[in-house]
Amino acid sequence: MGQQKKNYDQHDIETIRHSAAHIMAQAILRIFSGKGDKIQLGIGPTIENGFYYDIDMNHRLSEEDFARIESEMQAIIKSDLPIERKVLSRSEAIQFFSGQGQELKVELIAGLPEGEEIGCYVQGEFHDLCRGPHVERTSHVPMHFKLLSVAGAYWRGREDQKMLQRVYATCFKKEQELKDYLHFIEDAKNRDHRKLGKELDLFLFDPHAPGSPFFMPKGVVVYNELMNFIRRLYHRFNYQEVITPQVLDAELWKTSGHYANFHDDMFFTNIEEREFALKPMNCPAAMVMFKHFKFSYRELPLRFADFGRLHRYEKSGTLAGLTRVRTFIQDDAHIFLALSDIQREISDLIEMFFMCYRHFKFTDVKVNLSTRPEKRMGEERSWDIAEEALREALAANKCEYKVNEGDGAFYGPKIDFRVADALKREHQLGTIQLDFQLPERFDLKFVNPKGEMERPVVIHRALLGSIERFFGIYLEHIAGAFPFWIAPEQVVIVPVKNDSEAQIAYADELHAELKHKGFRSRVDARNESMNLKTRQVQTAKVPYMLVVGDREVEKGEVSARRYGEKSSKTLSKTELMELFSTLSEEKNP
Repeated sequence: MGQQKKNYDQHDIETIRHSAAHIMAQAILRIFSGKGDKIQLGIGPTIENGFYYDIDMNHRLSEEDFARIESEMQAIIKSDLPIERKVLSRSEAIQFFSGQGQELKVELIAGLPEGEEIGCYVQGEFHDLCRGPHVERTSHVPMHFKLLSVAGAYWRGREDQKMLQRVYATCFKKEQELKDYLHFIEDAKNRDHRKLGKELDLFLFDPHAPGSPFFMPKGVVVYNELMNFIRRLYHRFNYQEVITPQVLDAELWKTSGHYANFHDDMFFTNIEEREFALKPMNCPAAMVMFKHFKFSYRELPLRFADFGRLHRYEKSGTLAGLTRVRTFIQDDAHIFLALSDIQREISDLIEMFFMCYRHFKFTDVKVNLSTRPEKRMGEERSWDIAEEALREALAANKCEYKVNEGDGAFYGPKIDFRVADALKREHQLGTIQLDFQLPERFDLKFVNPKGEMERPVVIHRALLGSIERFFGIYLEHIAGAFPFWIAPEQVVIVPVKNDSEAQIAYADELHAELKHKGFRSRVDARNESMNLKTRQVQTAKVPYMLVVGDREVEKGEVSARRYGEKSSKTLSKTELMELFSTLSEEKNP
């Protein structure tokens, strides 16, 4: 065991996982090849926290097969097979893998550049096309591995190719690391926003509208509260909300550059022999509004906020609940300002962003500066000015940041904000994009202090980003337990006796008072047991359950139990209203 542990330590985890992927493929071949199934091997790379292998086979793999595959993998590891690298010529590699019936491997070889060295790794009867590196022997792979799931994956990621079975797995050097990761996966499954959305009756998806969520009444409450929170921030930071059309002439998108740079992600239609598009972004509409008026420098910075609905074509294979959809709303804004105002405006934006994320209990926030991409508009000089302006603003605000070379928008560099959720997973949310291109393309001007016409600069800005995507991320972050201010149901009032007219009347009276004060409550007077109703309130993760019995009716009190707590508190009506009013104030930034 000591020697085996030493062998683990001499290899990095990526190399170990790469070798584990080969061992898994070898195990699958051993188990299923003898049953007349023609098995084609695709690719088996490492990924974050694990690896996968794409396989084409008749047998539909499922979790019921995992134990057999894992057992065979253990046998391969224990057999201590040497793992040897061979270098083949192109013709030798094609001949060998053709003879093995591995057409997918032959296709990969055919796509390699002429003269490139072709590596092949061998362990026992198993041969695989691979660059490596790998461990020296199968025994150098620890037994701390686990098959996780099977999903469909198009060969080479193209929808016109066959669908393969992608087997996901993980492997760690230490048993405790594996246990911790499996616990993380289980926690992530329980927090999955698609699961919670169904359980809490928030939203649904239907094949008639791929990638387009249907929000149920409870989900709409959360959705509207998110937008109302952003509106309160807008009031604090002097934004003006606008509404713009959803369908716009294609000529507008040609002027903006989206037609050339974003065409494949847009939905088009023809109306009276004119080409139109559903807007994927609000930017050109904001430019049109600015251009319609003659603004003075005294009116700048001019901040237009737009909650317009957007549509983008996402391939069906990339759709993922609320986090990847085809229709969504952004908390989007376009700020028109003079060049001299950039530093001050970005400082205000940074304050606004951190204020927003703290409110939703995202405390780990990382900042990235994304620079000019290969496919971009405009002159290099304008990109130089824009990138330097963002760097200076970040330095002035003492923001630590990482540079993402080439990851900017096609019209300008940007500052991106990434937050870590409760499971330490990072998500990009907000963005500040500095744009010299659209003001030029739309010939935008304002009157400067000298009475001359001057070109403004535009900042594109979103805090939460897509409301749909943030909804999903936030739902997982809080595991469905919404704070009082945003919870779709804030209070459920439960009479102890279903047949007590006095208790039900008191509950109804209390409900009316709460509703009058703007709280979201309901009375559960169904002919069901207290245990069942209590369990259902807890499952729905309602912030407060108020129990009303004879004693509460007599004294004008309630027994209040907060979600997540086992004990209850007896409160007067006045104390209850004061508590809820205080909790409701959390809606304010």
